Amino acid sequence: MLYADSSSGHNAVKFAEADMSFIKRIFTWWNGSTFGTLLSLRGAKKVGEDAFGNTYYEDTSKMLDGRPRRYVTYKGYADPSRVPAEWHGWLHHSYDETPDELDVKIHDWQKEHQPNLTGTVYAYKPKGSLDRGGERAKVASDYEAWSPDA
Repeated sequence: MLYADSSSGHNAVKFAEADMSFIKRIFTWWNGSTFGTLLSLRGAKKVGEDAFGNTYYEDTSKMLDGRPRRYVTYKGYADPSRVPAEWHGWLHHSYDETPDELDVKIHDWQKEHQPNLTGTVYAYKPKGSLDRGGERAKVASDYEAWSPDA
């Protein structure tokens, strides 16, 4: 139980939040990096960070098929769709340079990266979707069941 006097109440609350963060890190894999991930990153060099706050690492001491291992640690919820295309290319060895070192031309027709919104309130719901009432307009090709009375 957390008890705080008026002089150190703010510090006690900070301690409780930090303690809860520690417990979350032990028991939840979806809420940031686990201790196993952090142990794998020993010796890895931080190479950059994206707009979402995800951090990218490269470990040249651990090679796979002659290529260095590359890692991402997610900020917050672990959602791979939050990795922008340029960092995805770097993670999968499509190019050796980090996106910061590349001269990537952004065309005016390109949209900003957006994570997968399926399962959220912002998910795309077309007409006829059950989430939008499930009703759609009739069309000529709609199925009409046979009826013996007709």
